[in-house]
Amino acid sequence: MSISFSLVSEDSNARLGKIITKRGIINTPAFMPVGTAATVKALTVDQVNQTGSEVILCNTYHLFLRPGVERIERVGGLHKFMNYNKPILTDSGGFQVMSLSKNTKITEEGATFNSHIDGKKIFISPEISIDIQKKLNADIIMVFDECPEYSKDKKRIEDSMNLSLRWAKRSKDEFGLNKDKYLFGIVQGGIFKDLRKICLMELQDIDFNGYALGGLAVGEPQYEMFETVEEISVLMPKNKPRYLMGTGTPGDLLGAVKRGIDMFDCVLPTRTGRTGLAFTWDGKINLRNAQYAKDDSPIDIRVNCPASQLYSKNYINHLFNCNEILASTLLTWHNIAFYQDLMSKIRQSISEFKFQEFFNQHFERLNN
Repeated sequence: MSISFSLVSEDSNARLGKIITKRGIINTPAFMPVGTAATVKALTVDQVNQTGSEVILCNTYHLFLRPGVERIERVGGLHKFMNYNKPILTDSGGFQVMSLSKNTKITEEGATFNSHIDGKKIFISPEISIDIQKKLNADIIMVFDECPEYSKDKKRIEDSMNLSLRWAKRSKDEFGLNKDKYLFGIVQGGIFKDLRKICLMELQDIDFNGYALGGLAVGEPQYEMFETVEEISVLMPKNKPRYLMGTGTPGDLLGAVKRGIDMFDCVLPTRTGRTGLAFTWDGKINLRNAQYAKDDSPIDIRVNCPASQLYSKNYINHLFNCNEILASTLLTWHNIAFYQDLMSKIRQSISEFKFQEFFNQHFERLNN
């Protein structure tokens, strides 16, 4: 099966598509659960599959630090290492270098930093990042970029963008000819739309299999993120996937699909699932709250998931109060299933040319 992207249908700017990989088809718009360290926290692979997830994201930075690339490469890559036979996207590590590492020094050559785990000095360049991702045997690989913090300092953002563009070219050169894998470019430029446009045009000159919007959902208000996405997505190639990195809430997803985005990832459904927060079709609920000790209804009967339908709010509340590990498993399972249910219904609404109606019905409630 050769790789390709097909745009199946459009409803205004909302897009219905298929990303074809050698390990299966990803129906878009798609949400990718985050499997940072080769595991979606608290879940087995079978549970992840039961949610309807068609692709997951794993993290280059974390896997590079531990268990190390050689250990994963020795068994044939991430899929065999974690017993997962569907597509995997690996991010390049640029965001984690910014957000997690210590004493980071950015130069033309790459990023030097101290590991957040043991303080060991580490160097990652575009070439090293791509080499790691190829050894991990990911299906979709991201260029190495600098992901700056949210800033209104245009000179700072422009300098970072230009460095990321030079790194993107080096990433493409290192990637070489890989007909079974995708390489995505990352559009940077902060909240400055003119910089985003320049970055996109230069990335298109380099030519990638898909294009991501990076440097968003890093502290800017939602309306600024939506404005940036709306301005740039209409300029992105129609025949290639569009990926908004690190986003987000159910409202974020709905708003970004409305503005032409195809792919998403975020730690939110797993992270909040471990702390008691459930996403439902009625909005967010915190199952740690005492009121749920008397609520014997399931988490959300409308979500096609055993955790959602078979376990009561009362029981989940009890598990969290007792610090039982099962609480994290059940609520994480439910949250990812809810996200996938949301994406499935979004795809259905686009196919029926009813996306705006679906958006109007659900956005306000799911965005709170």
